[in-house]
Amino acid sequence: MKIAIWNVNSIKARLPIVTGWLQQNQPDILMMQEIKCVSEAFPAAEFDTLGYRQLVAGQKTYNGVAILSKEPAKLVMDTLPGDKDDPQARYMEAEYNGITAINIYLPNGNPVDTEKFPYKHKWMRRLHARLAALLAEEKPFLVGGDFNVIPEARDVYDAKAWEGDALFHIKTRELWRGITNLGLTDAYRALHPAQDRAFTFWDYQAGAWQRDNGLRIDHFLLSPEIIDRLQSCVIDRAPRGMEKASDHTPVMLSIN
Repeated sequence: MKIAIWNVNSIKARLPIVTGWLQQNQPDILMMQEIKCVSEAFPAAEFDTLGYRQLVAGQKTYNGVAILSKEPAKLVMDTLPGDKDDPQARYMEAEYNGITAINIYLPNGNPVDTEKFPYKHKWMRRLHARLAALLAEEKPFLVGGDFNVIPEARDVYDAKAWEGDALFHIKTRELWRGITNLGLTDAYRALHPAQDRAFTFWDYQAGAWQRDNGLRIDHFLLSPEIIDRLQSCVIDRAPRGMEKASDHTPVMLSIN
């Protein structure tokens, strides 16, 4: 089974790139973040033509997540428990062929001196609680998407310059470790423990892509019931080099 994650940074703006990539790579599931449209405006017909069914949790202009799948996926929930008043579309949980696939767009948190920073950390604590509950049920699950977390210094082109940023802030990394310490495994690092400069995001500014000044912030975390089935986890840099590309690139996971 092939499962991919991709922050597309507006599905309408990237539609030709996404559909072309799907045709070429044929994942069983694609979990997208930052689709930036309401559910009713999602370009369903184009994905129907390619044989992909859709689950969509959209939001006007901002955020939004979607799961495309070759076979029907059963929606479990499209909001993260723990705050019934949270209006932001950032979470989707679905069942597919015996596993629970969780698609997240974790808040950025910048600037750190605004309400966005504590919102990020509250969201991470809510995610921690949900994943702990799933682990207690011994369900096979994976969490994938744009975490907006730089786990280690080698996951950013200049760690010193990013120390005060919400993505690399010590409090953010502590919450990340709290989640992984539940018993979850970073799929990419499990297979590529020594790989440096394995980036998934390059800003549009200051020639970041051309200079390879990137970040690794798009991740798969696997439950103990999934990790033994892990075959591969690769970053596909090619889409980032295309004209009018998203600032993120896909990550592809293979499990047996």
